[in-house]
Amino acid sequence: MNSLDMKRALIYLLVFVGIQLVAGGVVMAAYILMKGQGTEVDATGLIITTALADVTTLVLFLLLKWAEVSRHWVQTRPWTVLFWCVLAAFGAIIPSTYIQELMPELPNYAEKEFEMIMNNRFGYFIIGLLAPLVEELVFRGAILRALLRWKSNPWIGIVISAVMFSAIHMNPAQMPHAFLIGILLGWMYYRTDSIVPGVVYHWVNNTIAYVLMAFYPDPDLKTTDFFGNQQTVLMAVAFSLCILIPSIYQLNLRMKK
Repeated sequence: MNSLDMKRALIYLLVFVGIQLVAGGVVMAAYILMKGQGTEVDATGLIITTALADVTTLVLFLLLKWAEVSRHWVQTRPWTVLFWCVLAAFGAIIPSTYIQELMPELPNYAEKEFEMIMNNRFGYFIIGLLAPLVEELVFRGAILRALLRWKSNPWIGIVISAVMFSAIHMNPAQMPHAFLIGILLGWMYYRTDSIVPGVVYHWVNNTIAYVLMAFYPDPDLKTTDFFGNQQTVLMAVAFSLCILIPSIYQLNLRMKK
């Protein structure tokens, strides 16, 4: 056990949050002044701000070698693992959404901003491409890597990194789903020492959310509204679990530590 690794993990988290808030805030302020919109924020401004903050994070973590990027795991040609990652992402959407609906309603502070990005045609660049890469690099490639060195029990690091991952969304309504996904993504990283499975899973998850928002823009839409009645919802959950559970089983077999 090395307390220095825990300090590193906290530093990585604070730097990530600082870039998102400070750098993002500066860019947004400059954009607003340039556009002459007073204090109004539009989708274009949000997308530019988020993109620049994400790219800054990516470059900084790579230049300082806080996260290591290697082609070693990809060179083993793990295409079946990536296939099961895709299936697992599809299988987790409905059960995770249903569980979240069963929980007490939580505040959704970032609902307006999230919808503005999701409803913009350039929003997919942020949600579907940049976010999976940057968040996996930071939370698995840097933070979890440090936490795995900190404790001999890998699950302690995986759970802590999942808590951090859910907290940085700064949106209680998203946190339960982010925490559960964070556990799965952390386990994938621990078994492979690579962020690639997590990036693929994260990409599929966010892409599904983006597509659903495009076809069903109502943020208050429930699974019962989508499927018609509670019985059909339970059937959809059961069907999804028949995809998710075998996918995790196959990943457990195929992801070699």
